[in-house]
Amino acid sequence: MIVTTVLRTEEKLTVEALEIAEYLQLPFVKRRKKSVNMLKKEYGTDVLVIGKNRYELFMHAQSEPFFFHPNSAVFRIKRIQKNEHDPFIEATNLQNGSSFLDCTFGLGSDSIVASFVVGEEGKVEGCEASHMLSFLVKKGLKTWETDCEATNLAMERIHIYHTDALAELKNRRENSIDCVYFDPMFEEEISSSAGIAPLRNLAVYQDLTEEMIKEALRVAKKRVVLKDHFRSKRFEKFGFSVIKRKSATFHYGILLKEQI
Repeated sequence: MIVTTVLRTEEKLTVEALEIAEYLQLPFVKRRKKSVNMLKKEYGTDVLVIGKNRYELFMHAQSEPFFFHPNSAVFRIKRIQKNEHDPFIEATNLQNGSSFLDCTFGLGSDSIVASFVVGEEGKVEGCEASHMLSFLVKKGLKTWETDCEATNLAMERIHIYHTDALAELKNRRENSIDCVYFDPMFEEEISSSAGIAPLRNLAVYQDLTEEMIKEALRVAKKRVVLKDHFRSKRFEKFGFSVIKRKSATFHYGILLKEQI
């Protein structure tokens, strides 16, 4: 991978790109009016483009760039503001002041909604095993601006860590997080959603294990929640009670701490 700037750049942006290249231990290449496709062909690799408002990753095998965006979080937060139902909030039972740990962060759409609901008194954290994905999303959460100020504030409050979920859970105290959350990527979801298709080449694929669920239950104060495809066998495998939703491609599974 190489790091460069947008075509119309300035010294400040070039300095930022150089710092990012050094941080990521990647080579910096001056743009010199070359298109991204020209750079991809010339260097035979992915290209990370540093811009004023966002960073874009042009992967060699993808026609469209990957960049952070809040996905469905904006309209979901607007619906919650109107006191409309959100299945994710029902499953997680998050309230003002709650704590939430997202073990499979990705783009963090659900975590953004969680951050809005728990408010300034609560805390939302996320684990992301992919170094590049965690880097791009962490930057995006702090800089992306929507037309919804509540969403902007919710994004700014999130803490995301580049770490393996199991390792992070093992470092957490017992009964320290109200809700521990898993949203593992599955093929049906990827193929049906163009918005997250570029994640295919960035995500770290890790299946849930008995040890992960055991650690999640140890850390959770109230519940562990799994979001998965409606045909997933993980619900039954790990003993989740399932909230089935008609016509939905995914369901939520719940393990209540007091029932364990």
